[in-house]
Amino acid sequence: MTNEISNHFNGKKYINPTLKEQFSPKFSDFRKMRKVKRGEWYKRELEVLDVSFDNALKQNELAITFIGHATFLIQMYGVNILTDPVWSKRASPLSWIGPKRYTEAGIYVENLPHIDLILLSHNHYDHLDKKTLKKLNKKFSPKVLVPMGDKKLVKSLGFKNVQEMDWWDSVSFDKNTQIIFTPQQHSSARGLFDRDKSLWGSFYLRQGERSVYFGGDGGYSAHFAEIKNRLSSPEIALIGIGAYKPNFFMKPIHTSPEEAVLAHQDLGAKQSVAMHFGTFRLSAEAIFEPIKDLEKSIKKYGLKAHDFIIMSEGEKRFF
Repeated sequence: MTNEISNHFNGKKYINPTLKEQFSPKFSDFRKMRKVKRGEWYKRELEVLDVSFDNALKQNELAITFIGHATFLIQMYGVNILTDPVWSKRASPLSWIGPKRYTEAGIYVENLPHIDLILLSHNHYDHLDKKTLKKLNKKFSPKVLVPMGDKKLVKSLGFKNVQEMDWWDSVSFDKNTQIIFTPQQHSSARGLFDRDKSLWGSFYLRQGERSVYFGGDGGYSAHFAEIKNRLSSPEIALIGIGAYKPNFFMKPIHTSPEEAVLAHQDLGAKQSVAMHFGTFRLSAEAIFEPIKDLEKSIKKYGLKAHDFIIMSEGEKRFF
């Protein structure tokens, strides 16, 4: 962990410079949340497909497969990338309690092409899953990019090539591919006593004229416009639309579907893809409510349907 004081590190913990009060829920907040009426959730039946992967994309080609929640396979020329890979049945340190998976991952780990790079946005259990990471390391031994404070944890899983990144740090995977770690408004913790001891963020990928923004997990703030101003608009933006109710609790750390549309506009993305919905029950909205609310927001702000799309788990698209 860095010792340097910055606008997002106070010497002890990482902070959100975009928030006047940091996200620090009290016991009373959790009690209040328990009284909120929760929408309907149920097990979604999904046919896990044997997807055909091309390991040799041509220059300027881009393919994205939605696997589920915040897990995508991003394929560019010479590199296959996984974001926040989670295949486990629960987003929890325990196998018998914690948010369970309502929708299976869209493809099997065994059907993945060779994975060169893993991007981890932060250390929450629905984004950093030790069981999945161990399996991926054994199969592929990829390079892993992590926020400040998470290198020790990931290296303990057996990875040899782990690099920590601060906001605006840049890594060149090869001569064609650049990855920038960009800001996000969120939080971190894996236990009761490590809140915000590691950083969180998003990733901006560049290869030639192609660019992809992976939003990780976070609330709506000025950082989306800042990313556009610093790095230019991404061609494709992967943005969360779920876990936004109740608003009094979730607003600082998750974008609602309407806020996701605003983020899409702030980024100036050519096209956005929804994520972070319908897999793990993390909040009070019903399972398909984010999709319905996204459709309403697309109409409200005058977007076309293809400007912000929903991909099915296991669906692969060439962009």
